[in-house]
Amino acid sequence: MKLWGGRFTKPTNQLVDEYTASIYFDKKLADYDIQGSLAHVEMLKSCGIIPAQDANTIAEGLKKVAEKIANGEAELSEEHEDIHMNVEKLLIEEVGPVGGKLHTGRSRNDQVALDMRLYLRDALIEISQLLVDVQESLQKQATENLETVLPGYTHLQRAQPVLFAHHMMAYVFMLQRDLERLMDSLKRVNKSPLGAGALAGTTFPIDRQFVADQLGFDGICENSLDAVSDRDFVVEFLSNSSMISMHLSRLCEELVQWSSAEFNFIELDDAFSTGSSMMPQKKNPDVAELVRGKTGRVYGHLIGMLTTLKGLPLAYNKDMQEDKEGMFDTVDTLKGALALFAPMIETMTVKKENMYEAVSNDFSNATDLADYLVGKGMPFRESHAVVGQIVLHCIQNDKYLLNLSLQEFQSFSELIEADILDVLTPEAVVNARNVAGGTAKNRVEEQLEIAQSYLADSKAWIEQQKNKQPSAE
Repeated sequence: MKLWGGRFTKPTNQLVDEYTASIYFDKKLADYDIQGSLAHVEMLKSCGIIPAQDANTIAEGLKKVAEKIANGEAELSEEHEDIHMNVEKLLIEEVGPVGGKLHTGRSRNDQVALDMRLYLRDALIEISQLLVDVQESLQKQATENLETVLPGYTHLQRAQPVLFAHHMMAYVFMLQRDLERLMDSLKRVNKSPLGAGALAGTTFPIDRQFVADQLGFDGICENSLDAVSDRDFVVEFLSNSSMISMHLSRLCEELVQWSSAEFNFIELDDAFSTGSSMMPQKKNPDVAELVRGKTGRVYGHLIGMLTTLKGLPLAYNKDMQEDKEGMFDTVDTLKGALALFAPMIETMTVKKENMYEAVSNDFSNATDLADYLVGKGMPFRESHAVVGQIVLHCIQNDKYLLNLSLQEFQSFSELIEADILDVLTPEAVVNARNVAGGTAKNRVEEQLEIAQSYLADSKAWIEQQKNKQPSAE
């Protein structure tokens, strides 16, 4: 007999048991389910809803169940559908009928919402730390490459030179926004739904705030209907994860390009590369490619969750069983990518000479020639046309701007003087962009200082959140 089977006259069909069971994946919530149950039974005792002796027996039984699940001694069965019913069945086997008092004043509807919030809270803190690790690896590369110049691109065409450090810092600030989104989302995750019951609350004189305090929540969900039907916090997490994945994917695309023979700007460490089963010369950036590929997987979970929720009436519906697998998989996918990313970035070799050679043999300093003429009094539109003619002359004569003689420059404009060759070097072009946020060395150093401040704040926030969580006891 199922724990809810009192009004039924026959057992559920075996296919129904198999189809509707969620124990195969929601067993991930076992620790959180027991954590929530311990707080709930403590509240039942505190409010005098069940005798203290019964509550103590249940609490001890729950701890034994937790130990058995952790050791693989407990049998979790599809017959009992989900982790909540499996834990309760194991508890009753452990302590007898008194275990049935645990479910007083709660429903699986508010119970599962609680477990998911507890799980996601821990995941957010862990992912935040992993993001900080990636930021630190990017900043380390930036610090070591404050004088490394590489071609900057638009439309995948050479545009203007930038410091490699500047390029790395762009991703540091992208990930900072990701981190701030995760931090902000925690205040919406960290509310307790327990006590909402199935949808309307409970007739027992429970203390919802007591449970929230026990579990380290910042408060309670204010409306019982909303508490059991809300999965906004899951959607928000999946959305934030999609943004993180997109940012990682963009950097992965550049790592794949840069490590090719056509660019030859970096080399990924052997520990983060793979070979070919047929071609012995190959060294493939498979980690970067797979992180890029798994972005679609994360996007899919977001769209799936939104689609599941879009037509649901209040309050709980069985459709919402579909809220977990995508969330679990996204957490695992993101943690796996971020854990690999930091050491992959930190150990990659930056081929400074190749980058410098590339930026010395292109026309990415053409804008500086136009700006030079503007500084001499020529209107920008006119200088733009003059420089275009000079570039065309170079192309026709297989030269670059730095290969031209002063006489060749002056054949296009007498405003050009001997100092032009100093203006057009890669170093001069980079350091001429001496504006806040620009690629000049001193401006990139400013960005590093700003990022260090962000990093310190992030680390402090993570430690604060860890310290707020209740102990395992």
